[in-house]
Amino acid sequence: MVTTMTKYETVIGLEVHVQLDTKSKMFCRCSTDYASAEPNTHVCPVCLGMPGVLPTINKQAVEYTIMSGLALGCDIAPFTKFDRKNYAYPDLMKGYQISQYDQPLCGKGFLDINVDGVIRRIGITRIHLEEDVAKLHHESDINGQPYSLLDINRSSIPLMEVVSEPDMRTPEEARQYLMKLRTIMRYLGVSTANMEEGSFRCDANISIRPVGATELGAKVEVKNMNSFKAVFSALEYEEVRQRKMADEGKKISQETRGWQDEKCQTVSQRSKEFAHDYR
Repeated sequence: MVTTMTKYETVIGLEVHVQLDTKSKMFCRCSTDYASAEPNTHVCPVCLGMPGVLPTINKQAVEYTIMSGLALGCDIAPFTKFDRKNYAYPDLMKGYQISQYDQPLCGKGFLDINVDGVIRRIGITRIHLEEDVAKLHHESDINGQPYSLLDINRSSIPLMEVVSEPDMRTPEEARQYLMKLRTIMRYLGVSTANMEEGSFRCDANISIRPVGATELGAKVEVKNMNSFKAVFSALEYEEVRQRKMADEGKKISQETRGWQDEKCQTVSQRSKEFAHDYR
């Protein structure tokens, strides 16, 4: 008898955002020590996105990214550049995020993980450097009406994104990958890498395909996971959900879903039938 577990193969790739442990922000001199600060006190015209100001790159953030790339066996680019990632959202005052698109600092590396005594090599697609966005605090008034407050202290904190190849096949492999990557970041001293504090954040891309197939299925991005346990549970849930849909002949949509820890489920947030506008 062919079971759901033997009919389908799970394909997982991870995007890990690592806040770099520098003293100042990515493109200005504002302090990064904002954890216990009053909202909107570690800001300046640059991280506020005021017209006419010019960013100045943080040299240490570049060095930390290169160190991480070398530790992961990456090719270090002799030439790199930054791009504007354009999208509209309240946590992005400028209307764009300074990031890297087609010429990142680091490319093509790997990370070996041990899962039940078996060594698995997970490819690293790229490591690029960007600025973090501001933080939204969602509240309710006395009538229960929701509203949001914006704290810009986090805006322009140096953020390194480590993008893996879709080489992981189980939620446990994803968890082991994250744990080893965190260990490396801490050993290098480039980040505190605390998931609970937001300095080590993970988005997962997961899809299924028939065993033996080479083409990828519809990719679902899962967000809002703030612990290794949450990553494992969210991917496990999503794996079961997608396989059940496939068995029932339902179409799996390419979308972004958020993990609800208290309900142990993912919920649809938005369609992903678009590409970001880089310039």
